[in-house]
Amino acid sequence: MEVIDGPSTRTWPDRHSVGIRLVTPFRGMFAVRDQLMEELYAWVDERKIVHGTTFFRLHVVDMEGPMDIEVGVLTDEPVKGDDRVVAGVLPAGRYAAMTYVNHGRRANGMLRDWMQEQGLELDRVDSPEGERFGCRYEAYLTDPRSERRKTRWQTELAFRLAG
Repeated sequence: MEVIDGPSTRTWPDRHSVGIRLVTPFRGMFAVRDQLMEELYAWVDERKIVHGTTFFRLHVVDMEGPMDIEVGVLTDEPVKGDDRVVAGVLPAGRYAAMTYVNHGRRANGMLRDWMQEQGLELDRVDSPEGERFGCRYEAYLTDPRSERRKTRWQTELAFRLAG
């Protein structure tokens, strides 16, 4: 893993988005993510919606069960969705974040260890479905359409902090 930036804390305003959210098993989740990215790109391209960074948000994490995930793109303003693609927001707040290349699992461990060392508390609760996050996402700073090799993507990993 190559660390490009961070870990550090950052404060962001609400960021508008449009995305597809669903529940899928952890096993096979990344294949589902890739399919959803293709579907979402086709949707925004068909409607000529100008968009920014692609993100993969984990709403609820249960490594042994279903994962509540969302694939989205940032937009400059709210976008009207439909039954499948919905308008949303990455909520404002203070985040623990880092940018890395390759090895997402290691990056997650490194960022969580750093947060613990710093005494930072996550915006999360335990629920019967798993760990429910206020906002946890990976933003793909490298456009997945221009670089197919995921091991070369620059990825921003961020967890919203409590408070």
